[in-house]
Amino acid sequence: MATMKLVLVLMMTTIVAVWARDPELTNDFAVPVGMNASEITGDFFTFTGLRNFSAAPNTFGSKKVTQYKPNTLNPPHTHPRRSELIYVMSGHLDVSLIDSANKLYSAHLHEGDLFVFPQGRVHFQINMSKKRSVLAISAFGSSNAGTISLPKNIFGSGIKDEVLLQAFKINSAELMKLKAPFMPTM
Repeated sequence: MATMKLVLVLMMTTIVAVWARDPELTNDFAVPVGMNASEITGDFFTFTGLRNFSAAPNTFGSKKVTQYKPNTLNPPHTHPRRSELIYVMSGHLDVSLIDSANKLYSAHLHEGDLFVFPQGRVHFQINMSKKRSVLAISAFGSSNAGTISLPKNIFGSGIKDEVLLQAFKINSAELMKLKAPFMPTM
């Protein structure tokens, strides 16, 4: 009888573990019924309805706000485990993402705008202003969305030079320049 209970508990644990897993993505993002995927632009991922939001600024609390100083870039990266939602609190921020067909989706966000970066898609943010900083908040659908910074992972990971030279079709001097910021310092 005890053996039967143990088998039953193990079976239920296996079923719960299987149900607890997130589904695999089969597409880069969901395209609404009746919409042609080839007509989608960066506006599809943007919500502008909060641009003129009239709540007092101190009614919104956050533990972490990203400041994009003038002319700074959050380099191309991806979050393999969850999507990212970015909200621009002040300033203007340019954002882009790339789908698996190598299509670039871009948007110029204003204060109050939201943008969704689908899970696993390469994306970046840049403050093109020469004078004004941008404040933005990012939220993820997980406490551990993961971040893979492409420049750091590619040029600072120890991939053999021969592989990078062929992949990027550059010479050794150019490769050393690209790797320099990511080399360990002593």
